[in-house]
Amino acid sequence: MTVTDPARVDLPVSTRRDRAAVRSPWRQPLAIVGAALVVLWVLVALLAPLLAPHGPLDQLAPKLQAPSGEYLFGTDELGRDVFSRVVYGSRISLPLACLLVVLATVLGAVVGTIAGFFGGWVDSILMRLADLVFAFPGIILAMAVAAALGPQLRNAVLAVVVVSWPSYARLVRGLVLSARNSEYVAASRLLGSSALRTMLVDLRPNIAGPVLVMAALDVGNAVLLLSGLSFLGLGAQPPAAEWGAMVAAGAANFDRWWIGLFPGLAILTVVLAFNFVGDTLRDALDPRTARAIRD
Repeated sequence: MTVTDPARVDLPVSTRRDRAAVRSPWRQPLAIVGAALVVLWVLVALLAPLLAPHGPLDQLAPKLQAPSGEYLFGTDELGRDVFSRVVYGSRISLPLACLLVVLATVLGAVVGTIAGFFGGWVDSILMRLADLVFAFPGIILAMAVAAALGPQLRNAVLAVVVVSWPSYARLVRGLVLSARNSEYVAASRLLGSSALRTMLVDLRPNIAGPVLVMAALDVGNAVLLLSGLSFLGLGAQPPAAEWGAMVAAGAANFDRWWIGLFPGLAILTVVLAFNFVGDTLRDALDPRTARAIRD
């Protein structure tokens, strides 16, 4: 008869826990880098008046001065400090990108939930509307909507929302279709729950995870689209300190590399940060991926 040593039983369990902790999605290098960059840019946006040595519209410096100890990112064609404008630009790009993602998420989730839950002609009409938006390239449709509404930052946000909501509608519709015939939904309906209560109480928790992952990944795309519209003159208008408009000013002064380089790097870091965070959320919320990481 073999006697089991308690120490030998506890050791593998402890080892597995240590491995699970080490392999946690939020402990991965890209997750740490992404979260750190997101926190950094949020702090920059909140503390912009304290971090920026000058106002975003102050024309106090020599024009087109290269980066130096006094002006870290140089100055633009009007003598404005590029570093200060990049810092203040985070107060425009980040909140608006988050706002339009929230609007697109809410609109797409409502449309997708209604289409998936009721089905039939309701599903057909709503999904054909989404297909109509999908038929156009995103940036082209956003340009058309922004041009029709007028070259303003608010109209650029609405244009990006118009382009973005069908993706959420498709995702939520698929999730609702897969969960609509499940036993817990049928039990809720048999107990007398209304359609609205079933969608909010029973279906919402099961679709929140994938939608949250998609929204986190979409923030970077929203920053790119807003910056692209501003670069084309359909978003932020001068003299607003917006990253896309600053890149456009750098393209107009191509030999002065610092004017467009630093706002472009700001866009790059924000997009990478939210992509890293979105990938980590997917690994943390997707059971299959999380199980693969633990194993």
